[in-house]
Amino acid sequence: MPTFLDHRGKVMSSLSGSTDLAAPPHPPGSPAARSLAPDLARGTMLLLIALAHAHMYLYGHETLFRGYSTDGGTLDRVVAGLQVLLVDGRALPMFAALFGYGMVRLADRRAASGADWPQVRGLLRRRSRWLIAFGFVHALLLFFGDILATYGLLGLVLVGMLRARDRTLLWVAGLWTLVFVAVAVIPPLGIIENGSTPLPTDAESPLAAIGPRVGTWAVLAPMLALDVVTPLLLGIWAARRRLLDEPGRHRRLLTRVALGGIGLAVLGGTPLALIDSRIWTDWSAATAVPAYVLHSVTGIGAGLGYAALAGLVAHRIAAVRAVPGRIATALAACGQRSLTCYLLQSVAFVALFSPWAAGLGGRLGDAGASAVALGVWLGTVLLAELMRRAGRRGPAEVLLRRLSYRQTPLAAAGQTGPATGR
Repeated sequence: MPTFLDHRGKVMSSLSGSTDLAAPPHPPGSPAARSLAPDLARGTMLLLIALAHAHMYLYGHETLFRGYSTDGGTLDRVVAGLQVLLVDGRALPMFAALFGYGMVRLADRRAASGADWPQVRGLLRRRSRWLIAFGFVHALLLFFGDILATYGLLGLVLVGMLRARDRTLLWVAGLWTLVFVAVAVIPPLGIIENGSTPLPTDAESPLAAIGPRVGTWAVLAPMLALDVVTPLLLGIWAARRRLLDEPGRHRRLLTRVALGGIGLAVLGGTPLALIDSRIWTDWSAATAVPAYVLHSVTGIGAGLGYAALAGLVAHRIAAVRAVPGRIATALAACGQRSLTCYLLQSVAFVALFSPWAAGLGGRLGDAGASAVALGVWLGTVLLAELMRRAGRRGPAEVLLRRLSYRQTPLAAAGQTGPATGR
């Protein structure tokens, strides 16, 4: 059966440009068919997400541009500065690049199973719609800053880019960065003019939290989608070259991306880090707005750099060990169950921080919130490793797979591949 890339007039078996029409040696999605680097990146990325989200559950404090309190002690200020520099606005583009990478890998596996482009496109769109549904439920019950719906929206809108030429991908990614710059001006201007907006995390009851949480999410999800178009497109480009699947072949490029991207983000993030850590106190709108925009734009470099670094680490592990060690295996297990672990983070944060639960959000500062985030992330890594040893997939991944493949003809014939692409 011809693959969907035949519509471009080229005889290819996958979006990554392979000309080998043979079936993969292992069933799609089996452990033997998985590459270490993407899973390692996702598992590590969840730590960055936990750190970026935890301080949003705090309440009773005035905050600055990235939501860090203005009344914390020295340790809180240090943590705020480091997270603005290395975490905030860096985890999201990393997730976006990996999401784009995963879309290509999923499409490759479906093409290898005999699907044509309309079937692949239909699967990706169903999966995207279900991600939006997952995101709505996540926001309804747990967290206003959900990112699942954001990627669902992007999957619906940008699925056609999987068949775009490389030059088109890169041009659109570059031009969209200009849109991103324009959008990035809005938050700091709003904060300077009106003060920081209270986050919907201090409600006194679960029912009282629903309205503000969903309302904030409905505005935030599409805005975040505008932020991550560029890294998602670059993730598609990287997947075509199998940069993370074959890091040894691309070590020089990955090294350049890791050093250049992370280095650029540190330089670009320093001004805002100095403001949010209250080292730079005499800032004005004329300096704060460019600092915020510079921090946001260079975060794309950090996201790509972190993903590239995961590829280099995976290559190093493969070079010195026949089998990954315990830490790498556990991190990869977390990455394979990233949807489940991501949702579990929110469950834990609501239980620990909410006023109507343990109430830590009203008693901890930014440093304490980050310590909780680290502990929660370690707990999800441990749980994922126990699930791996028991031979169990993440329940959220299983549910998304079943819903996404429900109407797929190949699924009915028992030829399914992994639906998460994560």
